[in-house]
Amino acid sequence: MKSIGSILFIYGLLAIIMNFFNAVPRLLLWIYNWGEGTAWGIKIAFVVVGAVLWIIGNKNKEKELLPAEEPNNDQKTQI
Repeated sequence: MKSIGSILFIYGLLAIIMNFFNAVPRLLLWIYNWGEGTAWGIKIAFVVVGAVLWIIGNKNKEKELLPAEEPNNDQKTQI
């Protein structure tokens, strides 16, 4: 999820920056069929959704890295 979020975020940001130079990524040409306002909305949504996915992916990664809980005294093997 983290990598998908990164790709969406970077691609959305790149599309916003390229718009100022009148260049549009080929993959996003279709968003201009509905007008400039809708295209801006889709580009901003790419950035926001990408950032959210990246943050969620980071939190899940942190949970995986937490050390395992130590067993209780009841669960220890007897000698």
